[in-house]
Amino acid sequence: MENFRPESKLILKNLKEKVAFALKELKNYREPKVEDIFNINRYYLGPEDFKITNYLRSRAWSVFNPGALKIDDKVYIFPRLIFDFYAYVASVGATVVNIEDLIEGNLRKPLDTKIILWPRETWEQLGCEDPRAFMKEKLYILYCGRGYYQLSDGKIIRNDALALAVLDKDWNVIKRGFFHVEKNNERHVPSNRDSAFLEINGNHATLVTRPVVNGTKVCWRATSDLEKFSMPEEDLQPVFAPEPWESHIGWSTNAVRLSKTEYLVGWHGVSKSDMAYRNGLALVDENGDLLAISNYILSPNGLNEEYGDRPFTTFGNGLIRHKDLLIWIGGLSDCFIGIFITKLQTALDKLNWIKSRS
Repeated sequence: MENFRPESKLILKNLKEKVAFALKELKNYREPKVEDIFNINRYYLGPEDFKITNYLRSRAWSVFNPGALKIDDKVYIFPRLIFDFYAYVASVGATVVNIEDLIEGNLRKPLDTKIILWPRETWEQLGCEDPRAFMKEKLYILYCGRGYYQLSDGKIIRNDALALAVLDKDWNVIKRGFFHVEKNNERHVPSNRDSAFLEINGNHATLVTRPVVNGTKVCWRATSDLEKFSMPEEDLQPVFAPEPWESHIGWSTNAVRLSKTEYLVGWHGVSKSDMAYRNGLALVDENGDLLAISNYILSPNGLNEEYGDRPFTTFGNGLIRHKDLLIWIGGLSDCFIGIFITKLQTALDKLNWIKSRS
C-alpha cells in the first residue's frame, strides 16, 4: 500500500466542528476520583519472562502494552516489543497461556513468543505499536503504524496512523494497511491510534477510535470498510471528551461483549496535575455510543507500576472476561506488563449511566 497521505480541508473542517461540540457538550460525566478495584490478583511480567523464538535476539529490551484475546481456555497475549532504545521501533509478538494459569499467576516462564508483526512499509517504519486483537474467522489486529508519509506537494512528514493487519491461523499477515476518512470522494488521514473493533460483518466494521483533530484528543465511534480501509466522515462521531483536569483521553483496550447491544471498553485519561495515565471503563452500544462510564478504577501504584521509560503509566491493551472475572492485561511505564484481576460485577457497579437502558 502506498504511503501517500491525503488531506481534505472539507473533512478537517467538519471534524473540527465535531470536536468543538464534544468539548462543550460531552463532558462532566466523571469526577477526579481514583478507586482501584483490581485487587483479586495483581502481578507483573518483565522482558526476561518472554523468550523470542523466531528472531536473532531472543530477549527484548522492553515488553509492554499487550493486546489480548481469549479463545476457549487459552489466552493469546500480543505484547509490544522494543529491542533497541535508539529509535524505539516496536514490533508485535504472540504468546499463549492457559486462562487458569493466568488468573493464578502460575505461568511457566519464559513464555515462548513469536514476532508476528513488524515494520514492512514506509508508513510504519518507526514501529507497529499497541495492538488490539479481534477474532472472527481470521485474526484482526488494530495497531498504530508510526512512519513517514508523502503529502500532495511532495513533502515527507511523520505521522501516526490507525493500521490494520489481518492474519491467518499460522500468524501470516495476509493484509495490512492504514485507514483514511472519506467524504464526497475526498480522503483525509488524521493522526490516529487507540482503537478497538466492536463487530465485523464481512468488510463492514463498527469500532471506537481516537483520531487527533487539531491537536485535540477525544474518544470517537466510527464505521469502516475493511476492503478500502475507509471511514465515512458522517459516521465518525465523538463519544466523550476530556474532563477539566485531563490533558487528553483515549480508548485503552479491545471491546468485551456483554450482551447483544452492550460492550465494555477500557479507556485512559492523563492528569494535568501529575501527567499520570489512569484508566476507567466505558459501556457502549453496538454503534459505539456511550451508555455508561466509570471514574478511574486502575492507577499506577508502587515501584513496578510507577517507574520506567514513561513513569506513572498504566495503559491498554487487553481486556478479558472469564466467568465472573474481568482481567486487564496492560502496559506499565513503557517497560513491563501488568496482570490486573477483579470481579466483573465489581467493575460494572462502578459505571455511572449516561443514557437510559430503555
